[in-house]
Amino acid sequence: MRAAILLILTAAYPALVYWGLGHFEPRWLAALPALLALARAAGSPDRFWRWAALGAVLLAALALSGNSALPLKLYPVMVNVVLLLVFAASLRHPPSIAERLARLREPELPAAAVAYTRRVTQVWCGFFIVNGSLAALTALLGSDRAWALYNGLIAYLAMGALMAGEFLVRRRVRRAHGMA
Repeated sequence: MRAAILLILTAAYPALVYWGLGHFEPRWLAALPALLALARAAGSPDRFWRWAALGAVLLAALALSGNSALPLKLYPVMVNVVLLLVFAASLRHPPSIAERLARLREPELPAAAVAYTRRVTQVWCGFFIVNGSLAALTALLGSDRAWALYNGLIAYLAMGALMAGEFLVRRRVRRAHGMA
């Protein structure tokens, strides 16, 4: 239940910030990214969430001290950077993130599946680079509305399209390797 609430609040973050900026000074919203990241870190044994929480606290401190919306709008950039680092680290120190997830369903993966999951992890790294860059561009150059639209809708649609596309490719790869 706690994880579901955190997921919903994280997904709603751009809409909450957009709405909040229309009603409050940025300093009053500064706690939002810090609280979300600290709640995530407190409930996870994964070290990277503690780093994300530290980054979110830093962004919150900047928003509070400067009464600036920019640090609030950089939170999605930070999330993409943290995810990129996690996925890239798993390529350097296998198993990859995608392999770990695949082994939850199928503990004995053939070599072709391991190679495929490595490629999927690389694709996600590319996604986080592009998505994080676009999130940064909307934060730095876009209006609050453009930022909220990209980070609160378009980025999620792109992520969903990537997941759906990977699912279809995975089915084809499994059939080609006799794993259907």
